[in-house]
Amino acid sequence: MTDLIKRLCLLNGTSGREDEVRNFIINEIKDYADSLSVDNLGNLIVFKKGRKRAKNKIMLDAHMDEVAFMITCINSDGTLSFESVGGINTAVMTGIPVSVGKDKISGVIGVLPIHLTPKDKKQDLPSKSSLCIDIGAASYEEARKVVSPGDCAYFDSDFVQFGDGYLKSKALDDRAGCAMLIALIKEELEYDAYFTFSAGEEVGYGAAGAAAFTVKPDYAIVCETTTAADLAGVDENKKVCRLKCGGAVSFMDRRTVYSKDMFDLALDTANKLGIPAQPKTMVAGGNNAGHIHKTAGGIKTVTVSVPCRYLHSPSCVVSVDDVYSSLNLVRALIGELADA
Repeated sequence: MTDLIKRLCLLNGTSGREDEVRNFIINEIKDYADSLSVDNLGNLIVFKKGRKRAKNKIMLDAHMDEVAFMITCINSDGTLSFESVGGINTAVMTGIPVSVGKDKISGVIGVLPIHLTPKDKKQDLPSKSSLCIDIGAASYEEARKVVSPGDCAYFDSDFVQFGDGYLKSKALDDRAGCAMLIALIKEELEYDAYFTFSAGEEVGYGAAGAAAFTVKPDYAIVCETTTAADLAGVDENKKVCRLKCGGAVSFMDRRTVYSKDMFDLALDTANKLGIPAQPKTMVAGGNNAGHIHKTAGGIKTVTVSVPCRYLHSPSCVVSVDDVYSSLNLVRALIGELADA
């Protein structure tokens, strides 16, 4: 599982640019899936037969895209102006290395050094509009040879294992969820199931809803990564969820109020089977459940998320134990819902 997550995270693929990730997933699962197709929005839709036919149609979803940057302009001095693709805090942009374009040109998001910052501004974050990507080009003409507006830049971040089973990387949101789905497809499932590796979640354009309309499941399970704030100085009621406590089950976020019976079923199933799990205890963010549950006449949906510190940064951190706990819970929920 750790190796699979590593290989997924080191791929580049932001919203609308998921090709590299999708091609990798297809290569991983093509010998295990009974059917697979790619729709007009770039979603990968997979069907896997189980030992038993499911009474209810089950769909599992994970999104392929990661937060990144899109080049908007090449400046006269050879630097690159950019816009973020998805929500990225300016605090994690300053001074970081990035890779730019299809040739993965090395660059850095430059920031005025503290020595030149006015005294009354030293504690302020720079505005995002003041930041540029420096690729070492001396002029517009030089930069234009290797980069074009519309190209993307990605966090240039190593994958690191550290501590007691912790993983650090970019793109753990939601390559951890993709890894869970790949692992399930490679298993001998008890029941038939559909899997959607969806596009564009980070910008909220709802491609997962189109995939769900194609599948028309009775139940959907969204496999996600969500903010863990189990850090010093954070109030207990704002920690959201914690690493090493299992998958986080949502009761409400900014896009979805989840059915109480689905929320209860997830936590009751975890408790019954001794699988570590926890409620996501803050109403924040959103995920593909917001689009899926309103599709095709309405789909009962539950979200199980791997807790992740420092989300949407070059240094996302998860516990591999939580990935396995989330995977075990999702596998159990397939059985509960398929025969409900």
